[in-house]
Amino acid sequence: MAIYHLSAKVISRAAGQSVVASAAYRSAEHLHDRRLDQSFDYERKAGVAHTEILAPERAPSWVTDRQSLWNEVEAVEKRKDAQLAREIEIALPVELELAEQIELTRAFANEAFVSNGMIVDLAIHIDNPENPHAHLLLTTREISTDGFGPKRRDWNAKEQLLEWRERWASLTNEH
Repeated sequence: MAIYHLSAKVISRAAGQSVVASAAYRSAEHLHDRRLDQSFDYERKAGVAHTEILAPERAPSWVTDRQSLWNEVEAVEKRKDAQLAREIEIALPVELELAEQIELTRAFANEAFVSNGMIVDLAIHIDNPENPHAHLLLTTREISTDGFGPKRRDWNAKEQLLEWRERWASLTNEH
């Protein structure tokens, strides 16, 4: 069996977090949070080997722009304690080349999240060659051609997290 790690956490306003800042850090980009009128510049952050945004086919084209996506998430959430996004962090097998790690992560993200209506902001970090890992920033609302729908509370279920973990372990070992 390959190494295994999958952890999940919520990006939340109650914790004083900005999902735009979170996305900027994970992607090593410069993004501006319109709600806070603040820029977050992580362009000098080393070790980010790959980033991309995966979305369902029915999603509007603007979701593939990281700044537009996460600013829209900030705008659609009205509560001061809103859950803005979920982050899944997964360890990648060191035995795989970067292209294979990307393929594995993309396959997992598409199967587990995108196929269920989520948008995934994927970032692979290899800041430590002994610990390659991926950050998957997930929307908490399903996307359609009309934009974001209501919150999907079923995505918060413990059973759902256990399914994701089981699928990650299985897919990692297949690769």
